[in-house]
Order: sequence, then structure tokens, then C-alpha cells
Amino acid sequence: MTTPRRGALLVSVLALLAAFASPATAGTVVPPGFRPASTSWTGPGTGYVLGYRPCGQSWCPALLGTTDAGRHWRRLGAPPVPLPDNHNHVALRAFGDRVAYVSDGVHVRTTRDGGETWQPVTLAGAREPYYLSKIAETGGRVFALLTTYGEGQGSTRLYSAAAGSPVLAPVPGFAVTGGLTYGDLAVGGGLQVALGANYGTERYWISRDGVRFTPAEPPCPDGEVASLAGVRERQVVALCSGSPGSPQPGSTERQLRHAPQLGVGFSGDDAAPFAGINQGFAAASPASATVAAVGGGVGFLHTTADGGRTWSTTELPDRGFALTDLDFPGGGTGVVVDGQPDASGGSAVYQTTDGGKSWRELRFG
Repeated sequence: MTTPRRGALLVSVLALLAAFASPATAGTVVPPGFRPASTSWTGPGTGYVLGYRPCGQSWCPALLGTTDAGRHWRRLGAPPVPLPDNHNHVALRAFGDRVAYVSDGVHVRTTRDGGETWQPVTLAGAREPYYLSKIAETGGRVFALLTTYGEGQGSTRLYSAAAGSPVLAPVPGFAVTGGLTYGDLAVGGGLQVALGANYGTERYWISRDGVRFTPAEPPCPDGEVASLAGVRERQVVALCSGSPGSPQPGSTERQLRHAPQLGVGFSGDDAAPFAGINQGFAAASPASATVAAVGGGVGFLHTTADGGRTWSTTELPDRGFALTDLDFPGGGTGVVVDGQPDASGGSAVYQTTDGGKSWRELRFG
């Protein structure tokens, strides 16, 4: 039986559409000169990379997505966020395949439709100069840390809103003031918030739903700063660090501490390598954790696989400018961004699939 002409035409059109719907290779979607600025992964295979490409005398943003751990990429609608000329980190945070935030530390934008459109986000009550250091999501709510600067006095406070909201507002009671203020937050198995000032006593809260918070004993001894990791297999891991530049320039004293579950006191004094100034911290499991640090023009990825008893170090000497977005989205898979798009050494995304023991550069074309 012969196929009617109209039916044959329909079959041809469908075949053509199927061809366009097949996964694109990196070479067809990655713009020439693309350099990554930030990466955010929602699982071991699903990730997004925000980068910039040269365009005229400037840099234009480009957003890529993958669902197969970087073997193939697709082009998404990029946020209209220029590359700052002050080397501020442009941070992308994706929460599922629809909602994401992008911030250069001062300006924030969000999408609720997978990058089709981007809207500006207002930081209620914030007065410049300030820096938005971290954004995370749990239980359908977004949380962010904002540090403001003044003449000898500043503050760090927690902001929050429903995911995708165009306004982030301060959370009452979550603020510290002082000459030097800082903080961290972590999601996964619950929400953790740590705030501190002047290397004194930190304040620490936990929440299992992002709505009700409970004060808890801080992870670190007085005088040390906590870097938080998400709950892994019901256990909690934190990195405690002294002031940068101690015991010598370009170094930081560090120790790893553990809690058997969220809300229970931390313990442990396993010393981590002190090379470099802290850039990030993340845990792949209760026993496996990585510290990202930079010093002397070298990037260091210090990794332990046995809870802090022993460590190995991967050096990334080609750029040595900054290590950002260190994260382990699951299954031993981790990522980190080395460098910045407009730095002389450029930038790259490194990926591990063995919990941080080895790292390789992720290729885009």
C-alpha cells in the first residue's frame, strides 16, 4: 500500500523535527571563546554553566545545560548580567529545571521558566556597599547571606523568600554586627546557618523545613569560622578555620569536625592541610570532604576520604586566581570553577567522579 502524499509529507516533517530535538553536540551550541564563570548542579548528571564570550569590546553571557554529566550541552536563555569589571564572582544557583538565581554580589536576577525570562530581584532594606555571598534553596524557599560594609562597622544577615520571588527580605533575628562579619549556610538534609563577627563566638541555627529554626551549639570553637556542608547520610560535616594568613602568609589553619546528626554537638580535631586561603568547602559523604583554597598563584583542592585522618592535595597551577562553586551534587560527583572569564589565565570547570580523589577539566567543545 502506498502512503498518501500528505501523509508522506507529515512523516518527513516529523522526522526533521526529531532530528532537531536530538541532543546537540558541544560544538553546535557552545559559542566561540566561551569561558565559564559559575556552575550549579541539581544532580550528578544534571548541571548548568553560566559563562561569557567575547563580543566586541565586552563580554556577553551564555548559559549551557546538560543532562548527561557534560557529554552533551544545550543552550538556554542567559541572564542579562554583565561581567563585573571588579572581578566579583557571578554566581549561578539552579533549583530544579525551572527556578534559578544569578548574582554578581550586588545585582540579583531570577528565572521561573527555565531561563526563558529573567526578572530583577530586590533586596529589601539593603543599602550599598554590600555583597551577597551565598544563595541556596530548601523546602521551596530561597535563603541568602548579605554582608554590608560601613566605616569600621558592618553586618551580615540572612535574607529569604519563596523560590522565584522578586523580593528577598531580612529574616528577623538572624544578623550579626561588627568590624568584620561573615557567615555561611548549607542545605541538604536540613538548613544550617552560621553567623559570626570579629573571630569571636559564632551563632548557629538549624531547621528541618526552612520555616522553624532552632539555635544550636556552633560547630567550631570560639575564635574560628565555620564553613558548612549539607547533611550526608544523616551526619553533618563542618570545616573550622582560623584567620587567613596564619600560620604564615597564604595559609589558613583548619580542622574538620563532625556531628552524628543535625542538632547534635560537633567533635573532632583532625587537622587539614593549611596551604591557601579558603575559597570553598563541601562534603561528598560523612568521610569524604574537600577544601578549595588559593595561595601563591596556585589553586589547592585538599581532599580527605577517611573523615580527616589523612589528606591528598590536587594543585591547579595554571590560573591560581579563584576557586568557586565547589559542590558535590551526589554519587561522588563534584565540580569546581577555576579562574574567571576575563582573567589572564581564563577559567575552567573541573569535575570529579570519585569524591574528590581525582579531577579533570570539563570540556565544552
